[in-house]
Amino acid sequence: MALLMQLGEQMPKFASKYGVDFVFFDGEELVYKEGDPYFYGSERFATDYVNNPPAHKYKWGVLLDMIGDKELQVYQEGYSVTWPDTRPLVDEIWGVAARLGVHEFIPVEGVKVLDDHTKLHDIGKIPTIDIIDFDYPPWHTEDDTPRNCSALSLAKVGWVVQVWLKGL
Repeated sequence: MALLMQLGEQMPKFASKYGVDFVFFDGEELVYKEGDPYFYGSERFATDYVNNPPAHKYKWGVLLDMIGDKELQVYQEGYSVTWPDTRPLVDEIWGVAARLGVHEFIPVEGVKVLDDHTKLHDIGKIPTIDIIDFDYPPWHTEDDTPRNCSALSLAKVGWVVQVWLKGL
């Protein structure tokens, strides 16, 4: 959330023909027993987008998830790479990272991660990618605390996303 707050503060300085919406989903993993559904917030958002279309249409979506790892390694998430409508976005953002020398963005396909971007893509038909460091050992443990996160990792991801946004 810290990264999105910082990006939001910078948005008035961007000159772009595109608007940018920041969406915070809740209830992603509201699971009490095996088989409970995931992604309540993104499914609701995507369904509402389809059933009550706004005046604007989303060109792309970028999900930022688990990007504060001290040993940041952001592979190209598997669905994001294999969907034809999102592959160009992956190429753009990883291209920005390469130009900036942010080597933590690794231009290799990683695992397919079921995450909020799948609901936005499949239900909302919004081409959405997932920027995620899925190899984060404290994930879903009591050690998932700020002391295991890195401000530098957040800054690097933020820098890449900010430069990409400015180039739109």
